[in-house]
Amino acid sequence: MAEQKNNPLHGITLETIVNHLFVSYGWEELGARIDINCFNENPTIKSSLTFLRKTPWARTKVENLYLYTLRKQKQAVERNEVWNPGE
Repeated sequence: MAEQKNNPLHGITLETIVNHLFVSYGWEELGARIDINCFNENPTIKSSLTFLRKTPWARTKVENLYLYTLRKQKQAVERNEVWNPGE
């Protein structure tokens, strides 16, 4: 198996990513940032996971937002600020 030391998503499940984004943004903001029905029409973690596992382009968007969110949260901590996802 190939080493994944440069992959920031290695070892992180899709469920962990979706849960983190839901807690950070909520469904409404998440649906505004990534305009896909699994976030806009009766969203649940389970339905979102089902869709994202079958749709590579949507999963890529979710993973990219997750990495962006982690960077912004880290920067806020380094500046001793409270991170506001609406910014």
